[in-house]
Amino acid sequence: MPDDATPDGSELAYFALGCFWGEEKMFWNTAGVTNTAVGYQGGFTPNPTYEEVCTGRTGHAETVRVAFDPTRVTYEALVKQFFEAHDPTQGYRQGNDVGTQYRSALFPVSAEQEEVARRLLETYAEAYTNAGYGAITTEITRLDPATGEPAFWYAEDYHQQYLIKNPNGYCPIHSTGVTCA
Repeated sequence: MPDDATPDGSELAYFALGCFWGEEKMFWNTAGVTNTAVGYQGGFTPNPTYEEVCTGRTGHAETVRVAFDPTRVTYEALVKQFFEAHDPTQGYRQGNDVGTQYRSALFPVSAEQEEVARRLLETYAEAYTNAGYGAITTEITRLDPATGEPAFWYAEDYHQQYLIKNPNGYCPIHSTGVTCA
C-alpha cells in the first residue's frame, strides 16, 4: 500500500468524483499538491476490495486522498477544481461509469473545510441550475476527528498512480464546462 506519510506542512483533502484514476491524475498535476493516493470511502465495509466496491454493496465511493501545501494551493481552489472536473448532478454515475462507487462526494477533515465545501456547493448549485443541469447530488460527510470515520481505505497497489503505469488507460474527466469565479 502507499506510504501514509503526509509531507511536512501539508494538509489532507478527500474527493470522490467518479473513476479515481483520472481524478488522481488531475490532482497530482495540480500545483501545490504534494502527493495523492486512491481508495474507498463513505461506506460501511471495512478494508474493502475493488471487487467488493464494484458490487455496490459496500457503500464506498472511489476516492482520491490529496495531500496539499496550503501555502501553494487552498482547499477552496481544490474544491472548485472538484466541481468543475465532473458532473455533480448525475447521482450514482459519471458518464458511462455507473454505480454507487462513482458518486460525487466530499469528505472534509475539519469544520473549516466543511464550511468551504458547503458554501461552494451552494454556489455551484446555482451555476449548474442556471446552465440547465439538475440538482447537485454531491454528498458532504465530515470526518469525525474522534473516530476518523468515514475511514479511507487504500485501494490495491495496482490502482495507485494507475495512469502513470498505464498511460493509455481509460478514465476521463467528465467536465461540463460549468465554472464559477
